[in-house]
Amino acid sequence: MNPAHVPVMTSEAVAALAIKPGGVYIDCNIGDGGHAEAILHASHDIFLLGIDLDADALDAAEARLSGYATSIRLVHGNFADVASIAVGNRARDASGVLFDLGVSSRQLDTAERGFSFRREAPLDMRFDVESPTTAADIVNRYPERELETVIRELGEEPRARVVAKAIVRNRRIDTTTELADVVSRALNWPAHSRVHPATRTFQALRMAVNSELDNLEKGLFGAIETLQAGGRLVTLTYHSIEDRLVKNVMRREATQCICPPSAPVCICDHVQSVRLVNRRVLTPTREEIRANPRARSAKMRIVEKL
Repeated sequence: MNPAHVPVMTSEAVAALAIKPGGVYIDCNIGDGGHAEAILHASHDIFLLGIDLDADALDAAEARLSGYATSIRLVHGNFADVASIAVGNRARDASGVLFDLGVSSRQLDTAERGFSFRREAPLDMRFDVESPTTAADIVNRYPERELETVIRELGEEPRARVVAKAIVRNRRIDTTTELADVVSRALNWPAHSRVHPATRTFQALRMAVNSELDNLEKGLFGAIETLQAGGRLVTLTYHSIEDRLVKNVMRREATQCICPPSAPVCICDHVQSVRLVNRRVLTPTREEIRANPRARSAKMRIVEKL
């Protein structure tokens, strides 16, 4: 049995959401339900809508939150559609929305899901096992140039061309360990290196398989649309690509005019929709990182709907 995912910055998330009695909250990546449980415990008469693409995660959340059965609704769906999901599930004009991004410990530790290079498994990496494209499809079908672009832009791998060439040269690649070995040999990294050389490539493939950046951007705008005035949007990101996108969306929506500086007058018709609650990101405490090393890269950002 895989250990439960340990939620990151739980107390900070609850404080950032400014939980209030009778509030309506949306957890856009409910996962195993750790953050949701803390939200529900923080006050009374709360309603919580939990969304996840991973059906296994929803099962875990349902079991964990069984004591709150009358206060929650769980939906198997994509947080890119949060605005429409909220309307159909009693969560319109939400008091707060939480995004806890990335892959969970349970997903990483379930070998057959194919997220980790540490155990042999089919190259899958789908959050939703019913979606059509797997990591194996990308690895074995993409042209070399397109594969290089994915690895460079989504994995920030500086030697993406070397990795892409090695992958194409060694096709067909069907398992996580085969791919990890191909990347390791291509990059010629020492065996004692602290960070596995395939880390960036695996991240890139996972993000491509699940269209993570496109879905995140749609989800952020949908969440802002769904919030009531004074409602909070809280995000937890775990790598610079996600955080950069979140930061850019939040700053854009916290700005009245988004015309280029060279424009003599405003022609954008943009209306500021949120205010920044924290101009600098919040990060886990040293104590939390010691207790849960997977929290070390977390960054929290908060905005409030106007």
